[in-house]
Amino acid sequence: MRTPQHRTLNIGILAHVDAGKTSLTERLLFDTGAIDRLGSVDAGSTRTDSGELERRRGITIRTAVAPFTLGDLRVNLIDTPGHSDFIAEVERALGVLDGAVLVLSAVEGVQAQTRVLMKTLRRLRLPTLVFVNKTDRAGAREAGLLADVRHRLTPHIVPMGTVRDLGTPAARTVPGSLADPDFRDLVAEALAEGDDALLADLVAGHVPTARELASRLADRTGRGLVYPVFFGSALSGQGVDALLDGIASLLPPAPAPDRNAGATGTVFAVERGASGEKTAYLRLFAGELSERERITLRRPEADGTPGEHTGRITGLKVVGAPAAEPLTAGGIARIRGLPRVRVGDRLGPEPHGDAEPHFAPPSLETVVRPVRPDDAARLHSALTALADQDPLIGTRALPGGGTSVLLYGEVQKEIVAATLSTEFGVDALFEPSRAVYRERPTGTGEAFEEIDRHGGHVFWATVGLRVAPGAPGSGTVFRRDTELGALPLAFDRAVEETVTRTLAQGLHGWQVTDCVVTLTRSGFIGPVSTAADFRSLTPLVLMRALAAAGTRVYEPCLDYELELPLDTLSAATAALAALGAEIRDTSGGTDSWLVTGVIPAARAADFERRLPALARGEAAWWSTPAADRPHPGEPPARARTGADPLNRAEYLRHLGRV
Repeated sequence: MRTPQHRTLNIGILAHVDAGKTSLTERLLFDTGAIDRLGSVDAGSTRTDSGELERRRGITIRTAVAPFTLGDLRVNLIDTPGHSDFIAEVERALGVLDGAVLVLSAVEGVQAQTRVLMKTLRRLRLPTLVFVNKTDRAGAREAGLLADVRHRLTPHIVPMGTVRDLGTPAARTVPGSLADPDFRDLVAEALAEGDDALLADLVAGHVPTARELASRLADRTGRGLVYPVFFGSALSGQGVDALLDGIASLLPPAPAPDRNAGATGTVFAVERGASGEKTAYLRLFAGELSERERITLRRPEADGTPGEHTGRITGLKVVGAPAAEPLTAGGIARIRGLPRVRVGDRLGPEPHGDAEPHFAPPSLETVVRPVRPDDAARLHSALTALADQDPLIGTRALPGGGTSVLLYGEVQKEIVAATLSTEFGVDALFEPSRAVYRERPTGTGEAFEEIDRHGGHVFWATVGLRVAPGAPGSGTVFRRDTELGALPLAFDRAVEETVTRTLAQGLHGWQVTDCVVTLTRSGFIGPVSTAADFRSLTPLVLMRALAAAGTRVYEPCLDYELELPLDTLSAATAALAALGAEIRDTSGGTDSWLVTGVIPAARAADFERRLPALARGEAAWWSTPAADRPHPGEPPARARTGADPLNRAEYLRHLGRV
């Protein structure tokens, strides 16, 4: 099979909501000839916001992929949501990108979501260009905005031009040229801040040539060390040509395909058609795939679901390529024929790059119940289908026909409700959202239970477990102190999978995290013992060990930024303190105050409701998920699902063992 000769670049467009991200996406597609007319967010006619809800609300909800070409470079443009409620979509996109364009508004400037995104981009060293949009809007800034970017995002920026008639409909972008000595000096000085050799040359009076500077700029941008900044307007098209030049020359494309390498890749999006058939978006990092090929996909087992599944590709269409072209490393394809596929599934033994989550998990939970009781099964099925597209919603069946769903915010709740109605025909009632707490062990505890060889046994299994605190952010780590091979593989796997599933409900009913569970004893008897014995006994032993260790409940928090009039600072900070918020910094004081800090996620909505009255409707509030903190006072409890292993008699009756 002949491997196509082309270069592929996968880039993401990221931004705070309303910065003009989707409009820029539309302009890039139009200016490169990928579409023949410009769509409008207001009119609901954009290429990437194709869903009915996206068109109606004018926001991006699902990640979309749109291709265009720049010479011999095939660019897959991945448009991601800007609203913080859909940060999980952004997280999945980051894992498949070669580079990014971060969009800012020249009017609103650096906003809360912008800071979260840039912090992550810098940590990943993902090559990134910054595009300052809306230069033709009243109130647009250039020098002040660049100062804000240096102070609040990164000091390592290189302005790639300037703007004439800024803030007027006549605004015109003037791209910088390395043929211009003044611009050459500006770029050289910016690069010298992180390049000692270049700094020494400049001090000695040796300014590199335009070619040398262009090479250095591309190298440092490609390594995520500097961030070129472009100015323009997506609506008028000003500055977009310069941005396209920057995409082609400054962002490094995916490595050349190696057809002899084993296939590895990641599923980062899943769509479901009217008939229920799934289409998966797969980014391939190595190897090659073709239609009719049989593949095995793996997924993390943290949710207790099967670790792998196999299927045959019945349809494969490489994004931006002719119909018959195979998928090669660096490319993205729409794949059909895998009914069990889910977002996050991985092809090959190892994930590419950073497999850890980049953003905090959802901090809110709601219970969903059907309006019509007869729709309970359909509702749960529909929510399970939505979890294939967004595993972080974490569905959990509850007694009485309700389903627990995890969320990032109230906008996401509205979207889920609308999706259930329009796409699945199920009307649902949502209970008020509440915070999702987590438990962490406070000490070390052990427990065990052995087979009673005198005949009084309940389970044909021996299990001993030790629970201890783990490193922050480590999740659940399972280890073995028993001899390798002491248990048959099926029994050993039953213990490990059951440990993960059981820790979804700790001593207070919340998921237990950042803990190490060690198998300290194990045993079985010939053909009598079964994997079911180990699955049934493990929760009893584990919860006794957890009770001996003890746990502490942690509450989810949000980082917030509050901008408000000068004379309202005292009232606003008093209200924040009353709700348990911490104030980290207060700055400004000339035209307004900027207050930053941390607030419990459960209290943020209360403050937002009070804010208009506190600040005469003149305040701006942004918040993003942050690290959790110990809950003060009596820990809140969460209702359990199923039998409680802490109550041995009830648990055994549920299993029919008494």
